[in-house]
Amino acid sequence: MTDPLIVGWAHTKFGKSDAADTLTLMQEVARPALDHAGLGADAVDGIFVGVYNNGFSRQDFQAALVAMGTPELAGVPFMRTENACATGSAAIYAAADFIASGRGKVALVIGAEKMTATPGAEVGDILLSASYVPEEGQIEGGFAGVFGRITSTYFQRHGDRSEELAMIAAKNHENGMRNPLAHLQKPFDLAFCNTISDKNPRVAGPLRRTDCSLVSDGAAALVLAAPEVAADLQRAIAFRARAQAGDMLALSRRDPIAFDGPHRAWRAALDQAGLGITDLDLVETHDCFTTAEMIEYEAMGLTPRGQGWRAIRDGVTRFDGALPVNPSGGLKSRGHPIGATGVSQHVMVAMQLAGDAGAMQLPGATLGGVFNMGGAAVASYCSVLERVR
Repeated sequence: MTDPLIVGWAHTKFGKSDAADTLTLMQEVARPALDHAGLGADAVDGIFVGVYNNGFSRQDFQAALVAMGTPELAGVPFMRTENACATGSAAIYAAADFIASGRGKVALVIGAEKMTATPGAEVGDILLSASYVPEEGQIEGGFAGVFGRITSTYFQRHGDRSEELAMIAAKNHENGMRNPLAHLQKPFDLAFCNTISDKNPRVAGPLRRTDCSLVSDGAAALVLAAPEVAADLQRAIAFRARAQAGDMLALSRRDPIAFDGPHRAWRAALDQAGLGITDLDLVETHDCFTTAEMIEYEAMGLTPRGQGWRAIRDGVTRFDGALPVNPSGGLKSRGHPIGATGVSQHVMVAMQLAGDAGAMQLPGATLGGVFNMGGAAVASYCSVLERVR
């Protein structure tokens, strides 16, 4: 089996969208992604859609909506994936397997979510369903409460790292200022992020508002093509590696700060690629909370366990550091429309490798990592992307 290549993409601006629903959001990226790839709708053999939903909309059967908004895709087989916050990456991997198996030569992948029309309290309840509800369903603060507990456990073992979390938040907001597609293009400095205030209140445990990602609307799309198709197209970004790992859903059944699933996904992807973490030029990682990014530094092998905070304190992961992490602003600033996130992360890295990242562009980027996770480090996806053309 041969993995397909990324040959085109499209991305809405994330934030509070005027789009009424996911149908409209998906319509905004379907045809533009195909146009970017230089392919017509008649070339598409399969449509793969990532939408979490789970209560954000009464309308489900989301993959069927693509042809409703883009009628020229009517008749193309479609399917939908759901894997909590890793829903978009699940759609990408399903599409890649579809092509690698020989069942099709071109796949359109779309991730989307419409979240801002749902009242805040309901959003919290919907997202908390990505935890183990019998044990964690009553945690105060919703899903932020889950990561509040994780953060408290980390601090108990490794010291109060509130300032380093604030440094991660400030970094990602600074990066988001370079990204015209980001939800929040507003600078928040270290002092603001590290201070409890009316504008930056405590949310759950040690977490402040600036430690939490955004409730966003948006969509992103990728076109994947078999090598023989990609050979005739303008651009080609390869999967040098892709790996998936799982872990127990209940926090009580594992060490909540070990992030064993993310570690195994990173280890498998880097082994497949024949690379070390420092061989990469950038990483887009899943900073649903600043704590997640800090522990993911450990999972990817950038620091020893318990010392992820050193990576940000030493400047390693800054835009001008040895390994820039989330140069797009990450979920923290770019936004986190659940189903779109994994697709968006892959688009952000593909843009960098193609030299099309504009103000976000890192000079000479040829290898990039993507890490996307569902739940509290339960479903982990890790890709290493490489520019071919």
